[in-house]
Amino acid sequence: MDQDYKLDSLQISYPQTRKDSTAENLFGYEVADPYRWLEGTGNDIKAWVDAQNQVTNKFLEGIPFRNAIKARLDSVWNYPKFGAPFKRGDHYFYYYNEATWNQNVLMITSDLEKDGNIFLDPNKFSEEGTTSLSEFSVSRNGKWAVYGTSEGGSDWNEYKVVEIPSSKETGDHLKWIKFSTAAWKDDGFFYGRFPEPTEGNELSSANEFKQIFYHKLGTQQSDDKLIFEDKARPKISIYAGTSEDERFLLLYLSEGATRDNALYVKDLTVENSRIVKVIDHFRFNYDVVDNIGGKLLVITNDGAPRKRVVLIDVANSSRDQWQEVIPEKKEVLESVRLAGSKLIAEYLKDASSRLHAYNLTDYSYTGEIKLPDIGTVAEFASKKDQKEAFFSFTSFIYPTTVFRYNPDDNSTSEFRKSQVDFNTDDYETKQVFFESKDNTRIPMFIVHRKGIEMNGNNPAMLYGYGGFNINVLPSFRTSNIPLLENGGIYVSVTLRGGGEYGEEWHKEGMLLKKQNVFDDFIAAAEWLIENKYTSPGKLAIHGGSNGGLLVGAAMCQRPDLFKVAMPAVGVMDMLRYHKFTIGHAWAIEYGSPDEELHFKNLYEFSPIHNLKNFVNYPATLVLTADHDDRVVPAHSFKFISTLQDKHQGPNPVLIRIETMAGHGAGKPTDMVISEAADKWAFMFYNMNVKPAYD
Repeated sequence: MDQDYKLDSLQISYPQTRKDSTAENLFGYEVADPYRWLEGTGNDIKAWVDAQNQVTNKFLEGIPFRNAIKARLDSVWNYPKFGAPFKRGDHYFYYYNEATWNQNVLMITSDLEKDGNIFLDPNKFSEEGTTSLSEFSVSRNGKWAVYGTSEGGSDWNEYKVVEIPSSKETGDHLKWIKFSTAAWKDDGFFYGRFPEPTEGNELSSANEFKQIFYHKLGTQQSDDKLIFEDKARPKISIYAGTSEDERFLLLYLSEGATRDNALYVKDLTVENSRIVKVIDHFRFNYDVVDNIGGKLLVITNDGAPRKRVVLIDVANSSRDQWQEVIPEKKEVLESVRLAGSKLIAEYLKDASSRLHAYNLTDYSYTGEIKLPDIGTVAEFASKKDQKEAFFSFTSFIYPTTVFRYNPDDNSTSEFRKSQVDFNTDDYETKQVFFESKDNTRIPMFIVHRKGIEMNGNNPAMLYGYGGFNINVLPSFRTSNIPLLENGGIYVSVTLRGGGEYGEEWHKEGMLLKKQNVFDDFIAAAEWLIENKYTSPGKLAIHGGSNGGLLVGAAMCQRPDLFKVAMPAVGVMDMLRYHKFTIGHAWAIEYGSPDEELHFKNLYEFSPIHNLKNFVNYPATLVLTADHDDRVVPAHSFKFISTLQDKHQGPNPVLIRIETMAGHGAGKPTDMVISEAADKWAFMFYNMNVKPAYD
């Protein structure tokens, strides 16, 4: 890589975005909203999108090494990818991608020593490869499977049913499903849906009045039986599941995008049984692992901020009757799974996975399951009636590998290893700790080539999320290879607001304490600069969704600290986020803009409202998609319009708007590669760095 390689300047003529006089008086503040028209739909929005994309594409096409970066990504992506097998009935299923297929296919086999056959191929769901497989659930008897599809990355799902092993469709077809799974009971399943939205507002209208239905195979959706709804609280989120033996229907209710939930249970073995309110408040999280002898095995943070495991008798569910089977530990309990005769508990220690095994009969501890490195366990596929389990493991420089677990002797063995054209032995990961603005100790992972010189001149990418109790854990990202191969540094910071250290850590980064998250992120950047890993002229920041808000707020508060900013599908208008799709559910995390106390807090950091005139902001590439119906693209549209209007300086401020894509899930491989190439090209170009690709 050639440092400080001066490239020719690319001229930009930004589209003229119409401004109007829209404004509101909110709690005594006159709040202008001149780009509110971009929240709509129609030809004027389409024309604006086309104009912005033309400018952005022209700029990106002018970067001389853009195609070379994409060629390297095309090459390095070209290897087989396997998911962890899971057994249902007499068959094993696993996800597979031969190399660069747009969507992973679902394979089926009765013998894992032999290659499977394609059971479902999402690449054939649409000509463009933009319709993805979003749900898959097999009936207990192994005869049928429900599969869900998402078009263009939308959160809306359609369900269909197929026979096993033929994958022949039964004719069952369900629509307007969102934030749901298919929970089987006999020859049908429970699922959650919303009322059909009005035409033209499918991707923006508020999602309210969710209902739980039961669908019997061979019937029309209009004949489905309504099982549960809450008319008095239209914004309540409801999720349905069943215990593995299908004895209990489990209803999880929450007030918003939080893990704190009420728990209602119905005994499906008793005709006309009533729904029992086992937990009827939203103060803690209760996640049922399974039914154990008529009692529910539950993970909860009730009485344990870092979580514990208890047994709750549905017939006598008062808290003083609970039986604690795994007490709270110093580490955070992330999940519990049943695998043969064992109960497998996954803990997080400084934002990386640890696995511990317990006997299912008496819950005695039997030992730790050895993992190959500091990293992340995912896809742990197991059942209590099966004699083996599978899980995948990954880390920043450890490509995803599938392991087989034997519950009898608590041993693991490598099952399938990824063969990536990337010499991981040349790179290293370290975890450091630094102090934030209020002296809180914050962890951070740093990944780079071994022996790199810390001279302050290394291009670096700082990534974060910090919200909704969501963990950001070590993971191998093929898309990061062009950065690492060219002497760059990838940094992932464990911000408050996540769940890596339990609920207390989460609460320190939400509501009126949300500024702590931005302070942590800024402090991470300052630490990297002070310790000569990089410099303000070589530092980029990136994050998506709530992480897009993070990037937007950070570049508003400290534009001097970063050279490049790439907020993706970000929540940028904190005063109106609650008015679209599922946005109202985020008020429990951010605070409601309709309440004065929270309005003032949100107004302090809302990216759109904190961009200032005549400031030289970092080179900015906003990333969004036209089918994002979670964080609607209007957030990004309004942010870039405001930024282009107020920014003063040589740095380009652009928006890249993907078509037929959504919030990120199910995005076709070719889109993922193209976006990654554009991000690295944009970053390197604006840092005057020429990557060493021919």
